[in-house]
Amino acid sequence: ALKHADESFKKNKEIVAIAVNNHGWALEYADKSLKKDKEIVLIAIQSLPRALCLVDKSLRKDKEIVLIAVLGDVDTFEDADESLKHDKEFIVNLVFLYKKKPRIFWVL
Repeated sequence: ALKHADESFKKNKEIVAIAVNNHGWALEYADKSLKKDKEIVLIAIQSLPRALCLVDKSLRKDKEIVLIAVLGDVDTFEDADESLKHDKEFIVNLVFLYKKKPRIFWVL
């Protein structure tokens, strides 16, 4: 719905928050300013970790944002800022937390 909405709605934080909470990919249609808004970005990546690729580059180096995205989908790490890919402390913490992440097993 946000895709076809008037530009004023794409700049409205409350409306965008609802849209990205329903589906993180809605961030693609949000105003550029909201792709830099940490609160909106956190809602989007909690809804859909893959939305990290839509986030403003300035927030792709935010450790909290990248951590949440990667714990949701390890492949999102490819969209993280290069500085985090070379940050030994961050990588060690990420591996430790990923290892502790609860797993869901299907029993047939």
